[in-house]
Amino acid sequence: MRNAALILGLIGGLMALVVGFAAYGYTEAIRAWGEVDGLFHQVANVEAMRTAGLLSPILAIAGAGMARSRALWAGVLMLASVAGFYMGFGVTFFTLFPMAFIAIAGLLALAAGRPDEPVRHF
Repeated sequence: MRNAALILGLIGGLMALVVGFAAYGYTEAIRAWGEVDGLFHQVANVEAMRTAGLLSPILAIAGAGMARSRALWAGVLMLASVAGFYMGFGVTFFTLFPMAFIAIAGLLALAAGRPDEPVRHF
């Protein structure tokens, strides 16, 4: 389960990174060139979207990196990443798959325990 959490968290984090770059570019393009009536409009909370686009992929990738050694911390980081991504972007076509991958990875990391140790996550 730890390896699955690592792989799913890494894939989801990289997809979230692409969404974060695109969102930052979109908000910056609208700021620089202005809105186009009926086509391009600025989002309601630019800073929340930019912050979520920056921090959520970092938390997901960091959590994926820790999944094999510190599964509890990794799961908490990945689920925090999903929460931040949801608050910044909501559920859209482009955020559905990164959030699903990272959430499943976080749940797998929380459920992971080494069979040879009586205490989970350590």
